[in-house]
Amino acid sequence: MKSIPVGLLIIVWIGSAASAQTGQANNPDATRPASIEVYFSPRGGAAGAIIKEIEAAKTSVLVQAYSFDYRPIAEALAAAKQRNVQVSVLLDKEKTMAENPAAVNVLLHSGVPTRLDGEHRTAHNKTIIVDDRVVITGSFNFTKHSEQDNAENLLVIRDKALAEKYTANWKAHAEHSKTYEGERAADASK
Repeated sequence: MKSIPVGLLIIVWIGSAASAQTGQANNPDATRPASIEVYFSPRGGAAGAIIKEIEAAKTSVLVQAYSFDYRPIAEALAAAKQRNVQVSVLLDKEKTMAENPAAVNVLLHSGVPTRLDGEHRTAHNKTIIVDDRVVITGSFNFTKHSEQDNAENLLVIRDKALAEKYTANWKAHAEHSKTYEGERAADASK
């Protein structure tokens, strides 16, 4: 019986593990492994990376956010909507109603469908899905404090299979969320 060098076995094992990690093993349609970009804040390029991905969007942008007050991200979403990209936003109900941030009003005035998720104690997601293939996620809230003051992390992951899972989760939360109409909705709840 011929023995196989241990080093060769380790290389084969690492290669198959890396393939499984990127979804290659379960996704025969994948043409390349997932790519991951990492950003940190404060001032580590996280907001810029988000805006760059939104500006590159061709078909869709789905946002799921706990806290959303960073106007440059809102403006990028509004501009995407004007380019006929389908943009939809889900926000935490309690946080949004308590703050009623101006950035959310940018979305509303631009015609971006915005819904509030009040089904959970906290809808603490921080996710953007672009063109059914890019997932942006991490601890980074879409806020000025996250960009300028907080210690946060952000991942930009290019992986269609992962994006499909995040999209399914987004849709599940959209089903139980309610349309947000901005200041009129806040006034009606008083």
